[in-house]
Order: sequence, then C-alpha cells, then structure tokens
Amino acid sequence: MRSLCVLALGLGLAGWSPAPQPLAPHQQLAHDIYKQLIEINTTDSVGNVTDAANAVAARLRAAGFPAADIFQGGPTPRKGNLVARLHGRNASVKPILLLAHLDVVEAKKEDWSPGLDPFTFLEKDGFYYGRGTSDDKAMAAIFTANLIRMKQQAMVPERDVVLALTADEEGGEYNGVEWLIANHRALIDADFGLNEGGGGQAKAGRKIVNRVQASEKVYQDFTLEITNKGGHSSQPQADNAIYQLADALTKISKFAFPVKLNDVTRGYFEKMATIEQGQTAADFKAITQATPDPAALARLSAVPLYNATLRTTCVATMVNAGHAANALPQRATANVNCRILPGEDPAEVLRTLVRVVGEPKVTITAVKPAKPSPPSPLTPQIVETITRVTEEMWPGVAVVPIMGAGASDSLYLRQVGIPMYGVSGLFGDMDDVRAHGHDERMGVKEFYDGQEFLWWIVNALSGAKRAS
Repeated sequence: MRSLCVLALGLGLAGWSPAPQPLAPHQQLAHDIYKQLIEINTTDSVGNVTDAANAVAARLRAAGFPAADIFQGGPTPRKGNLVARLHGRNASVKPILLLAHLDVVEAKKEDWSPGLDPFTFLEKDGFYYGRGTSDDKAMAAIFTANLIRMKQQAMVPERDVVLALTADEEGGEYNGVEWLIANHRALIDADFGLNEGGGGQAKAGRKIVNRVQASEKVYQDFTLEITNKGGHSSQPQADNAIYQLADALTKISKFAFPVKLNDVTRGYFEKMATIEQGQTAADFKAITQATPDPAALARLSAVPLYNATLRTTCVATMVNAGHAANALPQRATANVNCRILPGEDPAEVLRTLVRVVGEPKVTITAVKPAKPSPPSPLTPQIVETITRVTEEMWPGVAVVPIMGAGASDSLYLRQVGIPMYGVSGLFGDMDDVRAHGHDERMGVKEFYDGQEFLWWIVNALSGAKRAS
C-alpha cells in the first residue's frame, strides 16, 4: 500500500487489509461506538438524540479532547447536537467538516423479521442489523472512532478537523444543521465537508462504483385533500371522499415526469456505460445521445434507482381518511412526496400535479417551501484523492459523481457556501437497499472497509502528519 502512504503524506501507517478476527483496536472502538449508538433510540417520536450525543461526548473526553473543543447544544432537551474539533497546525486554513446525523427514521419491532429488534445491535451472517446501521450511524461511529484514533496516534492535521453529529435530519421540527448554522455558524464553518449521500454500489457481490454525491434533488411534500358533507354509511353516495382521493392518487401513480439529464446525471450514465455490461450498458449509452432511445428509457425507468436519476418523482407516502367506521368520510387527505430535479421550479411541479389529478374538488398545497441547493464543485484535490484511495483499496472500481435522489443535510451547508461531498466507502447491494425499511443492515466487512477508506481520505484531505 505504498502509494496510500505517500497519499497520506508519509504517515507511516500500516496498509489496508480486510478486517481481522479479533478486531484491531481502532476497529473495536468503531464497533463499540456503532453498537452503542444503534441501541440508543433516536427516533423523532420517542427517541432522544441528546443521549447519543452525550455518549459520543463522553468517549471524546475519555480520549483526551478538552471540554473547550466539545460543544453540545440544541433547541430542546431531546434534540442535542455535538460538535468536536481536532486542532490543526495552520489556523489560517479553513477546517474540513465531517458530518453525520444521529437521528433515525421510525421503526417497529413487529415490522422486522423474527429475532431482530431495530434497537438491538446484532451481528448475523456477515451483517450488522439495527435501525441506523446504514443511515447514518455507521458514518457517525466511523468519524468518531477515526477522530479518536488521530488523537491517540498524535496525528496533527494541517487544518482543523470538525466533527458534527446532528439531530432531525430524517424529519422533526429542529434540523440540527439548520439550527447550528443559525445559532453557532462559526463552530461548523469549513472549507468543505464530507457527509452521507454517496457510497459504494455493488451488484451480485461485485463492487461496481464508488459514488460521490455532488448535488441532490429538492425535497418537497404536497398535501392532497378532499372534503365532503359525509352521511350515514347505510346510504352510500357517488361522491365518496376516499374514492375520489384514491382516483387522484392513482392518476399520480401512472404519471411520469419528463426525462431531464443535467451535467452530473449525464456524466453518471456516460461513465456507467463503460462499467456496466450487456443491455444495461447499451441503455446507458443510448439515453445520453442527442435523441435518447425510448425503449432504453423505458427499461431504465423500470429500475427505481435509475428512474429517480432520470426525472422528478412524486409518490404517495401517507393517507388519512374518515372519522367513524359507520359514517361516510367527511375528509380524506394524502401526503405526496416529491423529489425534484435541481433547477426545476417547484411551483411548476405543483401545477403539474393539479393538471394530472384534474379534479377541482381535490386541493393540492405545498406543506413547506422547497429548499434547493447549488451543486458542489468537483475540485481536483477532492476527486483525485477519492479516486486514488478507491483504486488502492478496490482496484478497478471507478469513482462516479452523482446527483443524490434523496435529501441530505448537505443542502443547508451548500446554501451558505460550504461545498459538501457525499462519500463513505461503505458498499451495499444496489438491489437490496434497506435504509428506512425493515431489517436495515450493514455488511460487517463493508463497515470496516469504509472505516479504513475514510481514515485515508480524511488524513489526506486534512494534511495530517505525526507530531514531531
């Protein structure tokens, strides 16, 4: 691993190798933090993000981080954020920010497979199971363990390394990054940062690409509502609010927004055409032509991942209707979640939904204003570093910039001029994505590979070297 040592500025560290048994001390530390975080319920409904932030703060203090370099705070007792700083040699160079969120989406034990509990960390058949194992407590644990490792090994970066672990990325009233920007901007101000949103893609056990998220779609929810005078259920009427809402949702389900490629997505498909094989590779090439092939578009649109890259998407996610089992519904509502391509006007998306539904009785309104963010520049320093480390660890695996189909906290930082890059080195099967779903999991080997990948990346980008 000689070139990695050169890349990491002569750190003299051992080269990467698969996770041994027993684990190396830095891997055991990451494991223990990971387990601890998974077993702290940090859902918005009943969880407590502050408990998770406290657990990390205690580990940082035990590792020798002074109290002055650890900030904890938030808008409510349950929504605490943590910001920690490892000081560098050159205060004139702006820091690198390591961002991960501590909150997780809701999870019920009864929805998971027998023997699995969302808030019990379990290793089984080569995987770690638990809510947050992939989104996003793996990165939180890895960033924390690696920062402690830097401290223990007397690694001094050229620039400060700032760790921010936050609340309410998955929803809730008090987004942690937004709160920190509004109240403690100086704590997280940085030259650039690393976050979730990218990661490695594998298929049938073969690693395909290591993705770098440089932009993301715009998140917006819309409420569909229809009201009715109702009545007794023994006398059904033609204008039933539930049926009318169902008709509206069915129309939306059958509608596809037009395909629009931007610089990032076009580059993604062009690059993937040289990596993929067979019909898929041919389809990637065909849709990047001046006149895209309709058959290729149809085949790729049938794959959720590619469909989300090709166009704006809107999908029903929640419904609520009726007030009694023996009464005709007086109100029926639904939430339709849209992920809008960068550069598209959210107001035009609303107008499109109104046109598609075509029923004046169904009102459609935006829940909150959309929050667009500019793309992050693909600077050579960052892309070349990620590419070199990727090639060392996984020869032949290409680095591909992507537009994130989901929303992340990177948007708030991009809005205030801090470029963010979604990259983790954590590989997962593209056909078995379990984040936000039942039986969420992370490969054991993949977790420790990601830890090593991020160790090299952060050391290289921060200019770390041993204290003399």
